[in-house]
Amino acid sequence: MRTIVAGNWKMNTDRQGAADLVNGVLKGLAGLDTAVEVVLAPPFPFLAATVEQVRGTRVVVAAQNCHEAAHGAYTGEVSVPMLKSIGVGACIVGHSERRQYFGETDAVIARKIDALLEHGLTPIFCCGEVKAEREAGRHEHVVTTQLDGALGHLSADRLARVVIAYEPVWAIGTGLTATPQQAQDMHAHIRAWLQQRDIASVPVLYGGSCKPDNAAGLFGLPDIHGGLIGGAALDAGSFVELVRLATEAEH
Repeated sequence: MRTIVAGNWKMNTDRQGAADLVNGVLKGLAGLDTAVEVVLAPPFPFLAATVEQVRGTRVVVAAQNCHEAAHGAYTGEVSVPMLKSIGVGACIVGHSERRQYFGETDAVIARKIDALLEHGLTPIFCCGEVKAEREAGRHEHVVTTQLDGALGHLSADRLARVVIAYEPVWAIGTGLTATPQQAQDMHAHIRAWLQQRDIASVPVLYGGSCKPDNAAGLFGLPDIHGGLIGGAALDAGSFVELVRLATEAEH
């Protein structure tokens, strides 16, 4: 099973800050013997420059969002062919912030995933429950509904090209983190959903306030194969340390 550590920078950094962060990550990775796949997802304005900076390395550059259409009168949007043309290899879709702030539904996310797969980019699909849903005991139902709505239409060969990230929404930017048992239980639930479709090779990443002081306990769990990192990805040293911890935990 592939292990992936992906850094989602969200709406942070400026041009120089982005360049410095990439340089710091590359310098740290140069001293690390790892087979972990490393993904960087900077804001749109810095994608092309980041692609050039990482050229010749194993680092993959991802976008944080995309539009479902290949072209058209969609002011302010960015299409998958545009991303592909500058060397972007993956794209985050369905992040809880896109759902919460921009009203994205599973149907919209499904169309974005279709567009990404059509053009050969890797979708990093996010799913997860809010605090009220967790407290009501509906968390597995919520995640199943998201998986069905965004991925359920895919054939086995297309589904095998997706990466899934479980992000308990109540643990994003709050300082809270799912306990190892909570994380493992949900990842096992997602793994069971995949197994029902005869898919064994899709990495399922953990994406809720994962940082160096809690990553070892998460990455070592049997159904967690890396992380989608938020705040800790904005510090090169912390991010490289997460890659190192994922390397130690590879299974």
